[in-house]
Amino acid sequence: MRILHTSDWHLGRTFHGRVLDDAHAAFTEHLLELVRAEKVDAVLVSGDVYDRTVPPQQSVQLLDETLRRLSERTRVVLTPGNHDSAQRLGFASSLLREGLVIQARADGVDRAITLPDSAGRPGALVYALPYLDPESARWSLPPLLSARLGESPGEVPEQQTVPAAPEHSASLAPPASQEPPGSPRLPRSHEAVVSGALRLVAADLARQRQGASRRLPAVVMAHAFVSPTGPGASDAESAQPSESERDIKVGGVDLVPSQVFATLGGSPHAPASGGLDYAALGHLHRPQQVKLPAALRQQVESTGTPLPLLRYSGSPLPFSFSEAPYPKSSVLLELGPKGVTRSELVPTPQTHQVLTLRGSLEELLSPQHDGLEAAWLRVELTGELVHDATARLRRRFPNLLALTRVAPALAAGSVPALHRQADLPQVADAFLAAAGGRAPTPAESAVLREAYEAARNQEGSR
Repeated sequence: MRILHTSDWHLGRTFHGRVLDDAHAAFTEHLLELVRAEKVDAVLVSGDVYDRTVPPQQSVQLLDETLRRLSERTRVVLTPGNHDSAQRLGFASSLLREGLVIQARADGVDRAITLPDSAGRPGALVYALPYLDPESARWSLPPLLSARLGESPGEVPEQQTVPAAPEHSASLAPPASQEPPGSPRLPRSHEAVVSGALRLVAADLARQRQGASRRLPAVVMAHAFVSPTGPGASDAESAQPSESERDIKVGGVDLVPSQVFATLGGSPHAPASGGLDYAALGHLHRPQQVKLPAALRQQVESTGTPLPLLRYSGSPLPFSFSEAPYPKSSVLLELGPKGVTRSELVPTPQTHQVLTLRGSLEELLSPQHDGLEAAWLRVELTGELVHDATARLRRRFPNLLALTRVAPALAAGSVPALHRQADLPQVADAFLAAAGGRAPTPAESAVLREAYEAARNQEGSR
């Protein structure tokens, strides 16, 4: 069974003002060719297909065409993320063809999607979790947990009301005005709502595998910030966000401990379920495997239950300069009765070279940077401060998108201390010499002194 895991396409996003439509189109062509060449049985897209709830028309057209072509070749399972509109993305999903499943509702998290293998037999079970917003899913999941598992979460004090569900949320909570006082709710955290969804998954997975003649591998899709926490978890093993994830709240209510995927949210059905084999994660844009705490790994391995492989495919394109040095990829999986037998990162092609250059103006304009005229650049300018540096750099590099000045480190005592007796123009001269890499010229010092005298005279005339 071959599965291709991808996420965080962010169709409609721009890069420092540059439209990425051509890059996204090239990626979708690559995806279609990869499905054909590798004989992929299913493609899983784990959230943030669009960059915003109301995407541009070109992005809608590209997704429509891509899903049509993909579903002609393979199965596709797609979920919304925190940037998508679950309502818009999931519109008419019940009417879609058999080869395409868009799981945008929270009440379907424990309904296994059975993927057929190349011979048409059941090959894998997929549980597709849409993004579960803590503020709304904490209200919508308890009725499911109560009806299907007999759980009884705590009750909300009468003065609290249900917040309106955001468009990206998969919540089924009614409007606040319809919610009766004392309604059950989960704690306000992403850990709580994802754990609740995984407990629903555990119960269904136990039913699916009970009495089965052969073990089907199980995959869960989730859009969340997942990282190991607690005893046995080290900082070196923590998941690494990048600067393009605009709404990551590291260490806050948005963090989901990786261990909940091994324990299935602490479900009593976890042992009978046989456990998950793979978590197809979305949300972080850097491809990476998420570890489980060492203590938990030892505990689970001692029971003979397989440990799930947790992985972010990452975004197919770099959305910030900090992401550019890291490869962009999709994950190609091979699954069998014993779980994941192969996991490979497949690089995605890049239509734009994205680079950060650092150096003095003389170095940046030198022949060593020939051939970078078409690259999308961020420049960190060092050395002597030159007044027309920006204009000269833009003439050399038409695609200069960001420019920052890196001032030299100020040595202790290099700038005179400010006090009542200080000659302020002299202080300004010393600061410019320290920060600009050279002493101001007599003409520049004269301008500073004239400005200072004019300001002092204006203040004295009031």
